Amino acid sequence: MKSLRKALFAGMLALGLAHAHAEDGVTDTSITLGMSSPFTGPNGLYGMQMREAMTAYFDQINKGGGINGRKIELITLDDGYETDRTLANTKTLIQEKKVFALMGYYGSSPTTEAMNKVFGPAKVPLVGTISGAGTLREPISANPNSRYMFNIRASYADEADAIVSQILSLGLKNIAVFYQNDGFGKSGLDGVTNALKRANLAPVAVGTVERNSLDVAKAVEAISKVTPQAVVMVTLYKPTAAFVKAMKQSGQFPMFLTLSPVGGEVLAQELGNEARGIGISQVVPYPWNDTIGIVRDYQKLLGKQKEKLSYYGLEGYITARLVIEGIRKMGKDVSREKLVSALEGLQNFDLGGFKVSYGPNNRQASHFVELTVVGSGGKVIK
Repeated sequence: MKSLRKALFAGMLALGLAHAHAEDGVTDTSITLGMSSPFTGPNGLYGMQMREAMTAYFDQINKGGGINGRKIELITLDDGYETDRTLANTKTLIQEKKVFALMGYYGSSPTTEAMNKVFGPAKVPLVGTISGAGTLREPISANPNSRYMFNIRASYADEADAIVSQILSLGLKNIAVFYQNDGFGKSGLDGVTNALKRANLAPVAVGTVERNSLDVAKAVEAISKVTPQAVVMVTLYKPTAAFVKAMKQSGQFPMFLTLSPVGGEVLAQELGNEARGIGISQVVPYPWNDTIGIVRDYQKLLGKQKEKLSYYGLEGYITARLVIEGIRKMGKDVSREKLVSALEGLQNFDLGGFKVSYGPNNRQASHFVELTVVGSGGKVIK
């Protein structure tokens, strides 16, 4: 009897220890993920498009039985594209909601702050953010928190190189920059400045706008003074639209180009006919091109809702696909460190015409950039 009691006690102790060391967000039947993005406010559409694609894909996975017997749950919190709210949401997701991993964040400054102050120190991986900032791509040797940040999209430097190369190929050299005064805008400004420097050039004028502001008057005044041939805009769609309208009203008609975070479709909706001719760099394939496997899968996922196709939706879908691939590679024995290792093992991994590659010292999966332009009727075309 004494031996039986000892055996039972040892078994209960082992069970208790197993539960004590179990990863947050993981049960025998589920894995819970967390997302903080804007779902309301001037940039809310960006987050909603990403979330819609992610949840549709997870629903598809769950209907097929989940991954290794576990269904995927996604908790989403609205941060309104504000850094303080992103930090608070990240703490809530990790400390209160007990999520296993994070995904689909939005913005350079909010995500950088969250990485360095919350999820990095907590050793919780984050896969995919709408940001090409260099602060999220620091070597792990320089910033240990970078180990838990798995970027997918190309950097702002990659986008700036493509845009500047296009402008210079047309023989234009008087190039101004309009940027958002935050991590996103400053990183894009640096990218454009460095790309111009390699051609022995510099911006002929610079103007700025504050985050979540439409006060572009000073920027228009500063840039109009030099009558630039082209303006690279490192801003989101509402201030971009306000700037373009104000420039044209002041008699300025340069070539306008902008980086992918602007959201080409929503910019076209905001500007109407005035959007025609604006160039936009993109970091995922054209969502309306059904000759590419990953795009076909995305289109099939939305089914009859093809009017909802978007660049942000496709990027959200790619993010969800990578998260699932990492979870699948871990097998039944799930841990955050195993997820890190599984993602690092995705080298030259083909998602269907869109290749990604991580590694022990590589946290940027893709350098894909292509240029598009807003055509007649507000349609983004290649």
